[in-house]
Amino acid sequence: MRCSLLVLLCVLSCACSSSRKAESVRNGAFAPSLTLADDSRIPDLPVDNPVNEVVTVEDSAGKDLIIMNAVKDENGEMVASDVLNSSVVVASFRNVAERGGKVDLRFDINVPADLTDSRWQLRLFPIMHILDDTMELDPIFITGDHYRAVQLRGYERYARFVESIITDSSLFVKAYDLEVFLKRNYPALYAFKNDSTVVSDELWEAMEHYTDHFRKRRNRRREGKKEEMFRRYVKSPIRTESLRLDSVVVASTGDITYGYVQTIDTRPGLRKVEIELNGSVYEEDRQMCSLPSGGMLTFYISSLSTFVEDTRRYLEKIIERRIKVDNSCRIDFEKGKWTIREELGRNAEEMGRIKQNIREILENEKYDLDSVIISAFASPEGNIRLNDALALRRAAAASEFFSEYTKCVTDSLPEADSLPKVKFLSRNGGENWTLLTSMVEADSLISAGDKALYAETARIRDLDAREKALQKAEGYRYIREELYPSLRTVKFDFHLHRKGVIKDTIHTMVLDSAYMKGVQAIRDRDYATAMSLLAPYDDYNTAIACISTDRNHTALRILEKLERSPRVDYMTAIVQARFGNDREAVQHYLDACRADRSYVFRGSLDPEISTLVKRYKLNLYEN
Repeated sequence: MRCSLLVLLCVLSCACSSSRKAESVRNGAFAPSLTLADDSRIPDLPVDNPVNEVVTVEDSAGKDLIIMNAVKDENGEMVASDVLNSSVVVASFRNVAERGGKVDLRFDINVPADLTDSRWQLRLFPIMHILDDTMELDPIFITGDHYRAVQLRGYERYARFVESIITDSSLFVKAYDLEVFLKRNYPALYAFKNDSTVVSDELWEAMEHYTDHFRKRRNRRREGKKEEMFRRYVKSPIRTESLRLDSVVVASTGDITYGYVQTIDTRPGLRKVEIELNGSVYEEDRQMCSLPSGGMLTFYISSLSTFVEDTRRYLEKIIERRIKVDNSCRIDFEKGKWTIREELGRNAEEMGRIKQNIREILENEKYDLDSVIISAFASPEGNIRLNDALALRRAAAASEFFSEYTKCVTDSLPEADSLPKVKFLSRNGGENWTLLTSMVEADSLISAGDKALYAETARIRDLDAREKALQKAEGYRYIREELYPSLRTVKFDFHLHRKGVIKDTIHTMVLDSAYMKGVQAIRDRDYATAMSLLAPYDDYNTAIACISTDRNHTALRILEKLERSPRVDYMTAIVQARFGNDREAVQHYLDACRADRSYVFRGSLDPEISTLVKRYKLNLYEN
């Protein structure tokens, strides 16, 4: 009794202590925090060539200048040194560079020792805000020893439950009773008792009779309760997927710091990313309290897009005075006739479309309509000469109809007197075999055999003989009734000229829209699009697109043929640094800084240059 009371008092004491601690957390006494990662923990960019600790470049006077990993001593002299710097970064924002379409966001999640408890599990959820999206990053679980022990005990109890489920159905059979029964009643079958391949109806009936169905049903019920029992025994499952940390990492002070690195893909228009921290305290399966916010970090994304030049490129464009516009419509005619009847078939709709085209052209302020060539086509049935004559008559009928319509429209316009007279010319388009061929090939209702026969007859030059040969096809009736009517089309060729233009051609300069779209794509950080648009130009902006997509050899080839400038030198320094050519990289960077001091400060934003600055203490040489 005394022992039980002691245990009870210990449990109550722990519970009270845990509750008081949770209350302190709610009141904000203890909270996790987000801080920027120490720069010294950010690795230098990998290069193919070995790193030299000393390089020789030219100073502004053209003399050799030895650059080394050095510091200035008390007399102002450069002395080789290897200095380890350590600092606590307390700023809430940082500039980070994107390279190859990706950005590494590095930050620390700090948990004070007072926030940890053996009975607790801290669940920390970094939240990323990027453009209009909000997404939860992989969480961090910090689990106390007692909490983990309770988890493991739950798994052990569940494992014992699973082990109690019988998986071998033969264990439900009363083997001794079955064997006695077979020996007495089926001695021949009993002789094969050790042969598992022997199967018979008598054996199955006997096994079914001597099966313990009560145990079998009870076992089936246990198997059906696996999920329920897992939830009962394992109140807080051990999470492993999409998890950054699930253990206690304690420093000498008891504080916990986890260096978090999140790599993201850049997107067009991405300028900044914000990170905040949410979390909760759990004891077993119960949420004790929510953690105070861990603050907000802001990462400003720097990219080479800021180096893009506002070059406006122009193309020479030849403007033709005369313009041709094609259109066609299907006008239904009665068989063997050429009179136009608007009420026939879909004539009103089709001809209305052509009328609308004519009106829009006549009312257009830039163009005058000179002439309209109307070509009529016939279907292949009948004599070729009759079809040609019929097609020409139909073209003439269409010309007369639309010529009258055009006169009516022209007379209604304010500038009718100044408009040129429109000529309508009739042409015979002949039998429309070209359209028929495409329609037969595309029609799924025509059999393969008929299509093959059509392809064979299409080689016959005599069109009357060709149509006669086509009549042998089983699907000819379908072709004649369903396809032939669509061949009786009328084609309109509108010939226009630009108003006020006398010469046949005019040469003018227009803005190169493809190039300007490529430049804008760099600004939007849509580098794939920029590369596809700018590749043919081989200029400075093309080099920016190449560097942004890691096409370094092409970028260097372009930069080497450009006129030297601070921008070109700085870009060359970045590319040479990627190749591990430190001497060339340092030389071009220092040349850029001498010509334009802004590159001294820009160097800290680009990882290739900042690596060189740290390695050779270049800021000392520029001060």
